Formats: sequence, C-alpha cells, structure tokens
Amino acid sequence: MKYFVTILFLSVFLTGSTPKKIQPGEGFVEVKGGRIWYKVVGTGKGVPLLLIHGGPGSRSCEGIPGYSTLGNDRPIIFYDQLGSGHSDRPTDTTLWQLPRFVDEIDALRKALDLKELNILGSSWGGTVAVEYMVTKKPKGVKSVIFAGPLISTPKWMRDAKILISQLPKPVQDSINKYESLHIYDHKSYMAATDTFNIHYLSRKPGPRISAPDCAGSGKGNGDIYRYMWGPTEFNATGTLKNFERTPNLHEIKEPVLFITGRFDEARPETMYEFQKEIPGSKVEIVENSGHNKIRDNPEQYLGAIRKFLNGK
Repeated sequence: MKYFVTILFLSVFLTGSTPKKIQPGEGFVEVKGGRIWYKVVGTGKGVPLLLIHGGPGSRSCEGIPGYSTLGNDRPIIFYDQLGSGHSDRPTDTTLWQLPRFVDEIDALRKALDLKELNILGSSWGGTVAVEYMVTKKPKGVKSVIFAGPLISTPKWMRDAKILISQLPKPVQDSINKYESLHIYDHKSYMAATDTFNIHYLSRKPGPRISAPDCAGSGKGNGDIYRYMWGPTEFNATGTLKNFERTPNLHEIKEPVLFITGRFDEARPETMYEFQKEIPGSKVEIVENSGHNKIRDNPEQYLGAIRKFLNGK
C-alpha cells in the first residue's frame, strides 16, 4: 500500500510540474490598444519557438508556410503585432512605442502559458527581441535567434551607405539627390529604391506567391513604418532613429544565433561585430540570399535554425 501511494504521489507531482503542452490553433490576446492575433502550428515535443515578424508594421502570414516546416520538432507560434496583419489597427500614435511592442510578448506568454520558449526575431523583430531580453531579463527563454536584426540604427545606416555605394552610379546619384531634397515619391527615387531592394532585400526572381494565411489579413501598415522608421529601408527618420543596443548585448546569457543573408542589408560583417559582444554566440550566413532569407534560400536558412534549436 505504501508503494502504491508513493507511486501515485510521484505521478501527480510530475504531472503538475510539467508545462502544459500548447495546442495548434489560433486566437486573439488582449494588449494595450487592442487585440493581437496569433497562430500555433506543429505538434513536435520540443520547446516552442515564438516568431517576431519584421516591420514595423509588417505581418507574419508570409512566413507561415516556411516556418511551419519546423513544426515536426516543436510548436511554432506566429503573431501579428498590434496595427498589422490580422490584429486590430488602432490609429493612436502613442501606441507605436518599442516598450509596448515588447509587452506583447509577455501578454502572449501569459495567455499561452509559455513557461519556456525559444525566440526568433526577424529584422525589426530582432529589435523587439533584444529589447525584451535586455529590459525584461525574462526567465524561461532557452535561446534567441536574431535573423537579419536591427540592433543598432547607426550601424544599419552605416551598412546602408556601404551597400548603396556598391550599386550602379546612376542609382547612387538618384538616391543621394532625392534624399538631400527630402523628396521620397519621385519616380527616379522610387526606381532607385527598387534596385536597392532587388539587390539586398530579396534576390530570388519571379513573382511572390501569397500565402493562404494572408487571405483576409490587412496589408503592411505603412503609417507605423514611417512613424517609427522612415520613408525607406536606408533612411531612418522616425522614433527608432537613435536606437542602439550593441552595448547591452553582453547582458544576454542565453544561447544566441545571428543569421543573415550573404547580401543582406543586415551585413554579415555587422553580425560578426555583434557576435563579439556575446561569448559563445554563433553566426550563420545564408548564401545567395538577401534580407528575405526564407524566400531566397529556405533550405539553408531553415536548416540552420533547426540545427541551432536541436536539443533546446
């Protein structure tokens, strides 16, 4: 009888101490200013991976088909930040502050009972991720992946100038001319920015195929993008103009992967600079790819993420 009671006690104890397994599905979570939409895919037994999309003002749906292939290993959690995608779209500009976007992660963790998780922040999502790690000092984060991240606006601007200098001279001249005039809608300037995007954002030719999850999802919110960032990828004039977290990277003690494209606007050289700030962190360069790595070279990009997360 004592043996039976002991086994029963241990069974209850172990069951109660095991985190609740997150189930596939979608829904909304209340945050300051409205509701944010989320979707969970995958039935793998690993620690969940939370994806923080780029922007500001972008959406998660384009990445769902690619990242969902990691769902055999672990649950994959997508969400649209307030103001974009399937989430509510308030127009109150006081909501477009980095700390409020950071608070969305806590809201999701509480709603989904995410006691443990891995985090992947892509582009501006890397900004949210680094701010979360540095300001919140959260418990239960097993690892962080910074994918083509914005961690330092001054470094991003420096890299943009380097990349622009590698474009054809007429393209450089158009960008420099209209930047100096603060005219961002001239057809010559817009054509020049298209050239920049083809070289450094997504290099894969052909039309973009809309993901099924994008049906019914609002397009990118340009108002948030311009308010927080600026008129183009290489011209920061908004509230993120002076954003800088390089000096704080050493505060992150969790395993870290920096991953970027060979031709990414988040240049490989800069990722190695960041790596020096976090002992033991890793860098992965995705070949034949610009900033949109999951479109340009999904095999290497997702393979590197899967390898890094193995055992986490």
